[in-house]
Amino acid sequence: MISGAEAHRIAKALASVADWTSEIVVVLNDDVKDGTDEIASSFGAKVYREPWRGFIAQKNSAFAKAGQPWILGLDADEVVSPGLLAEIIHLFEETLDRSAYSCPRRSFYLGRWIRHGEWYPDRCVRLLQRNKARWGGIDPHGRLQIDGQVGALHEDLLHYTGESLNQQVAKTLAYADEFARHCQTSGRQIHCVDLALRPAWRFVRGYILRGGFLDGWQGFAIAWMSAFYTFLRYARARETQRKYEP
Repeated sequence: MISGAEAHRIAKALASVADWTSEIVVVLNDDVKDGTDEIASSFGAKVYREPWRGFIAQKNSAFAKAGQPWILGLDADEVVSPGLLAEIIHLFEETLDRSAYSCPRRSFYLGRWIRHGEWYPDRCVRLLQRNKARWGGIDPHGRLQIDGQVGALHEDLLHYTGESLNQQVAKTLAYADEFARHCQTSGRQIHCVDLALRPAWRFVRGYILRGGFLDGWQGFAIAWMSAFYTFLRYARARETQRKYEP
């Protein structure tokens, strides 16, 4: 696990793994002062304080500190459900014939479990062999690079986002800036058609085609925020692009 100031929720995540894992490794941002380190230590975690270097470098650092051949990656706002735990135990009792395993992630958002749209099943690779996986890609949206096949688990990892709309908008702005920087450094050109079509398609895909409308007003909010984020990231990239045009 990598973590920032998460004293308000990290205990629930660690409690879901403390009784059945061989070790817990937490790489904590060195500026955290809210007691997250003390809570993690109370669950027997090995806590390492490091300066923040981005998601990818931080997660690879946590991988490097793990001493077991298999790793379960977890965020501070995630909980291993009883069903997922039973499925993992059964997997280790049988044959582990894949390099990694993904599981569906179910999010609790604004008072409701989300079961449709773009947020579910939201498959994430969480269980993996340490020597066959590494984080790559571009911050903040890193991707696991797996050497071998990925199997599929079926029970849910529980995700307690705890985000208000204000928090979600603030995160969206930061992610849009990251995307704009990536487009600038990679030379990717953004056109007006991207701004016109991509946000609309994101809304239609999530809300209608993937059944987001079945999740009430929360599903509507997710679809609109996803469309807004899509527009914002391409608009910011286009804005940055225009600044450097002759």
